[in-house]
Amino acid sequence: MHALALLAACVTVVGAIMVITRRVAVHAVLYLVVTLLALATVLVMLGASFAAMLEVIIYAGAIMVLFVFVIMMLNLGQPDSAREKEWLHPRAWLGPGVLATIACAELLYCLNPLSGPAPAPAPITAHDVGLGLFGRYVLMVELVSYLLLAGLISAFHIGRNRVGGR
Repeated sequence: MHALALLAACVTVVGAIMVITRRVAVHAVLYLVVTLLALATVLVMLGASFAAMLEVIIYAGAIMVLFVFVIMMLNLGQPDSAREKEWLHPRAWLGPGVLATIACAELLYCLNPLSGPAPAPAPITAHDVGLGLFGRYVLMVELVSYLLLAGLISAFHIGRNRVGGR
């Protein structure tokens, strides 16, 4: 089970590096989704299944929809026809596909009843997450929400100025 946790951690790190190094924003978002799903896999292996569910629902779901919306709103880069032709090349999907396949194979192996019972660490409940987010770390949660809002407003203004200057 330790080898699976290390594999999931490696997928997370490789995905994060690919997010930083991609020039096309949509490719970076694809790698970010894979990274977040691999991180949720690590959380499940640590016994934090509730935190993993929050990771998938909030970050891999809602925040990624927000990122895709901002990318569509800015409409930066190539014209639509050239962009669609570039997306059809296998090299655009190879990296995220390989990383996602590794994460899915790992998940299927963990769910297989033949893999044997895993040691059960103490589970993290919704009460524990609520106490953490709205107790000790409430200031950090609020600062992160303001940071996301400032980033969205900045992206809108930068994109609006670029489109107007064309």
